[in-house]
Amino acid sequence: MIRLLIAAFLFANVVTGAHADLDAWKFRVLLDDREIGHHSFVLRGGDGGESELHSEAKFDVRLLFISPYRYRHQATERMRDGCLQSLESHTKTNGKSQSVRTAVRGSRLVVQQPEKREEYGGCVMSFAYWNPQILSADRLLNSQTGELMPVTISSQGVETIQVRGKKISAQRHRLRAQQLTIDLWYVGDRWVALESPTEGGRRLRYELI
Repeated sequence: MIRLLIAAFLFANVVTGAHADLDAWKFRVLLDDREIGHHSFVLRGGDGGESELHSEAKFDVRLLFISPYRYRHQATERMRDGCLQSLESHTKTNGKSQSVRTAVRGSRLVVQQPEKREEYGGCVMSFAYWNPQILSADRLLNSQTGELMPVTISSQGVETIQVRGKKISAQRHRLRAQQLTIDLWYVGDRWVALESPTEGGRRLRYELI
């Protein structure tokens, strides 16, 4: 499950953005309240039209002095009006590598992997949590596996959560996709937190740094 989950000021410095053409998020990642790594996102040109996102994740789940689970992921996505135009990702999980490349050809998004090739029509979006447009999607592309997954997303109401040491009101949404359940919190259109159950009843959580 962990391997499936997978960088101006807003609201009085609680949520931090950047320039109009550059935005960034950096989260520390916790498993059952123990920090296991980070996941960062840098977005350029995100106000409609053309945009590019670079993301990088690094997780190490340790047992005593052993590292039984190591995860590294990098992806670059290019979008037009929220729809994927290209994606290139590289993932290494406990030494096993995966890669995905996508590009628009005519009216189709072609997804190329070492062992297979797929094509999808229409506007395809990835699991781009930073983009609130995904909340109306019924399918999302997994940038690690290249799989286009059916999703259902429902509002869970407004909650008070802690972000960077301050309590704020945020809208909670629940995303379900196959074996995944992911809760996302937004302040306005700004993504501020993520939480998901994992194997054995454990909990994965993203906290803004």
